[in-house]
Amino acid sequence: MTDRHPEPVAHVELMEQCRLRSLQLLHDNLAPEGILAASRTDRAGERGYCAIFGRDASICAIGMGISDDPVLAKGALDGLETLAAYQAPSGQIPNIVDVRHSRPDFWYVGCIDATLWWLIAVALLDQHRSQGTLQRHFAPTARRALHWLQCQEHPAFRLLQQNEASDWADIMPRSGFVLYTNALWYLVKRLYSLPGAEETRQSAGHLLMPFTQPASDDRRTEILASYARESATDRGLYLSFLNLATFGNEGDAFGNALAVLGGLAEGPAQDRVLGALDTSGVGDVYPMRVICTPIQTRSRAWRPYMNRHKQNFAWQYHNGGIWPFAGALWITALAEAGRKEAATIRLAALAGANSLDDWGFNEWLHGKTFRPGGMRGQSWNAATYLIAHRAVHQAEPLFRTFS
Repeated sequence: MTDRHPEPVAHVELMEQCRLRSLQLLHDNLAPEGILAASRTDRAGERGYCAIFGRDASICAIGMGISDDPVLAKGALDGLETLAAYQAPSGQIPNIVDVRHSRPDFWYVGCIDATLWWLIAVALLDQHRSQGTLQRHFAPTARRALHWLQCQEHPAFRLLQQNEASDWADIMPRSGFVLYTNALWYLVKRLYSLPGAEETRQSAGHLLMPFTQPASDDRRTEILASYARESATDRGLYLSFLNLATFGNEGDAFGNALAVLGGLAEGPAQDRVLGALDTSGVGDVYPMRVICTPIQTRSRAWRPYMNRHKQNFAWQYHNGGIWPFAGALWITALAEAGRKEAATIRLAALAGANSLDDWGFNEWLHGKTFRPGGMRGQSWNAATYLIAHRAVHQAEPLFRTFS
């Protein structure tokens, strides 16, 4: 830890102030159709942030639904209803709903994680607040969503497959079997009692953490794993993705945190990942820098589209920026893994990150200079802070009650 973390005496006051400001920001960002991605500003409007984002609104729904605030709880359901109303005939939940023009956007090659997060939000809120009524209400939408995801699953490996730049890190070159996506898929399988959850977990271990796994009896599994085993650096983390003869070795800190949070990493794998994240420096100042080592422009992994809006250069945006919402879910993973002291310290640091720029709740911070970037007033920063605050201060787990 560094001296940027608040002194213990200030922890409680800072954390409580951030909780109250999180509630207020969510109230301010509510619309009749649900929660907007960011505060209403001219810049946010020009960039399309004054809309219902599939992944953002679903993640926010979790924090809003457990907030004990009836207005926010209703807003959570409104957002889930809006996304369900614009579901594609195939079952896919939209990436964005532009409510001003009643128009859904499904991204270029298919945004896969909006569907995953929507399902997770429905199941968690039903489990912790609705006692079955919410899942019954959304049953037809959920069936179509699950069917669409199952059509993206490799029938042997039982892992979801995706194209580049088609999850939350939408200008990053991850494709094939992606850790972030499959950490969520494993959680969905557990929450909805889908078949093949254990096969998903085992395949993720063999393919995305091949360094500690014995050689697989399956020929194709071993061929894929051998590419990474021979060339990748063992960071103690899952690889960010594995595809035919290509893999992601940048250290996907966020994806690994989700692997712990959703149970994909369990036992020794959980301890290995949490230890590696702790020593990697991704949370030394503010939680969390979403990758360990940025992709440089001279790297073979660099893609021209990463220059879009000049966002994804090293230490920026998805390529090494600090994202408070990701930090909140890491803190939740720490707390639910029984590491409450570490989670509490990082929660205070997270409150400090949200307080920058006069409580800007900024989208992301530069990974080296900590300069705020992106949009102010990010709803999911506020909602996930509420999730992390609950995880630190309450004993009952939210994500891992299936264990």
